[in-house]
Parts: sequence; C-alpha cells; structure tokens
Amino acid sequence: MKIALVSGSAGLVGSEAVRFFHGKGFQVVGIDNNMRKVFFGEEGTTAWNLTELRAECGDGFMNHDVDIRDAVAVARVFAEYGQDIDVIIHTAAQPSHDWASKEPIIDFSVNALGTLHLLESARKYCPQAVFISMSTNKVYGDHCNRLPLVELETRWELDPSHPYFSKGIDEQMPLDQSTHSLFGASKLSADILTQEYGRYFGMKTGTFRGGCLSGSRHSGVQQHGYLAYLMRCAMIRREYQILGYKGKQVRDNIHSYDLVNAFYHFYENPRCGEVYNIGGSRFSHCSLLESVQMCEKITGNKMKISYVEANRRADNIWWVSDVSKFSGHYPSWELTRNSEDILTELFTYNHSRWV
Repeated sequence: MKIALVSGSAGLVGSEAVRFFHGKGFQVVGIDNNMRKVFFGEEGTTAWNLTELRAECGDGFMNHDVDIRDAVAVARVFAEYGQDIDVIIHTAAQPSHDWASKEPIIDFSVNALGTLHLLESARKYCPQAVFISMSTNKVYGDHCNRLPLVELETRWELDPSHPYFSKGIDEQMPLDQSTHSLFGASKLSADILTQEYGRYFGMKTGTFRGGCLSGSRHSGVQQHGYLAYLMRCAMIRREYQILGYKGKQVRDNIHSYDLVNAFYHFYENPRCGEVYNIGGSRFSHCSLLESVQMCEKITGNKMKISYVEANRRADNIWWVSDVSKFSGHYPSWELTRNSEDILTELFTYNHSRWV
C-alpha cells in the first residue's frame, strides 16, 4: 500500500494533492484542523472542501484533525502508517503577509515549527519517503522591488534589457539584506529546514517557492487568496480595496492542478534538498488592474474599487517566476491554465456557493 500524507489537506493545494494522488492509486492520509477559519473567520473555512473530499475519495482518504504545532500528535500519525508513507506533501501554513504581523508567534509556530515537526517525524518513521514542501517567493523579500521597472498603462513591467525579462526571476535572487515580512521570515525558516533535512540527512526533499496559487476550491479572503477573493467581490458586487502601486503590481498565477502535477513529477524522480521557483511564469501573469478587467469581462459586472495609496510593507511590485530550472529537470511537465482560465473556473465552480 502506497500512502501519500498531505498536510493542509482541505486547503487549496492540499485538497488538489489529495484528489491527484488518490487518482494515481495512493491511499491518502490528511492532516488538517481548519486553522484557516481561525486565521480568517467563516469565509476562510475549508470544512466544505473536506466534506467534498470525503464524498469523492471514500475510503481512499482519511483525515486527522491534528495541529502541526503539536509534535506528539504529528508523530502519532506518522507512527500509525510508518514506512508505508511514500510521499509527504506539506502545504499546511499560515499564509497571510498581513495576518503574520499581528500574530508573529502563531505565524512562526505554524510555518517554521510545524514544518520541523513534520520533517523530524518523517526522518524517524519513513526516512525513505519523498518530502515536498510548499514555500513562497516571499523568502526573497523585497529584492525584486530594486529591479529596473517601467510604468505602463495597466502594469509595472521589467525593463526589457534585464536578464529576467524573458523568463522571470530565478533561484539566484538573493535571500539576504531585504525586508521579507514576518510571514516571509517564517516561511524562509521552513524553506531552509527542508533543504537541510535533504542535504544533511540525505532525505529526498523538494522545496517549491510559489507565486500566487489559485484554483476553483480556494477559500479566498481579503488577507489571502487574491484571485479567488477578487472574483468573489466581482460576483457579489462587494467593494475591492487596492493597496498601493496604482494597482499596477504584477503577479504570476499558477493553478493548483499544475502545481500538484509538478509535485508528482518530483515524486517520480526526487532529489535531495532541491529548490524550485514555481509559478505561472510568463505563461500566466497579470497586474491587479488587468485582473479586475478580466473579472468584469467574465462576470459582466462593473467592479466597485477603492484605492489606498500606501502599499503593504515589503509587498512585491513585480514578480514573475522563472520555472526553467524545474522544466529542465522535468521536461514533460507543463503549465495548462493561464490567469483568465483560472478566473473563469473560479466563476463557474463557485457560482452557486457565492451568489
């Protein structure tokens, strides 16, 4: 019996991993205690997604209501399944830049200490397993804001003469001497821990530094889940607040299916202590203003927009991920959904829930 253990199993990426690996014939074991509801309130709950997973996967999926900050409880789950665990997909996190600044101890204990608990349990009970960890481009801090940017009508764009222009930002972007946000700092700790367990202990670990992650099953809220929350605002005619940079800040957007498919490619041919930038790249990216225009086109609704001059501290002005390192290692992987595809899917899938 091959087991895929998924932390954050009812969240966006975690639930995609449950469905994907279940479809590949794995018995899937989840760890999720709906902390997203604690972070963001009722609109952030993932309970509905967990209900759907149980209905879809039946006996092929078992979820444990465990807090990853509890080392004993995490170890108990790993001990139950032992060396039958073939792959760990770690997606559980406190994901909000803004929330972390208000509760830094909780943020660090979930993101950094929780990751350590999972790594150590894997080392003890299933050291042969592949360990895949979801990180973030926020580990680079605000270095990208020092790139030479050009202001266009609807976006900031990188100067075409810069080496990053054609493909985006690669893994050589410095990590030091920048402002990361408290969230970025806690995720950087988890990122380095995952690398170290690969390099020091020889475990098969992969760290994926994501851009904006999205998909139809995202419980988007104002503080996290930009495309999902934006589409929800468009659908229910709720005012959306833009923070700084004239709304021209650029993000690359990757669908959770494409991300989890990358995880599967890594699982099939793993490496020790590897790191990848992963995102929509030049294939799927847009500015905030451009995503507003897409939402209006898809919904037929004129959005209510307000603007605050002050940007979030250490927020990125322009980020496009260079995924060529991962593509070079795994050439059969490809991106399949762009930003407009993702927004259209959010609209179609969630119409009955949101409207």
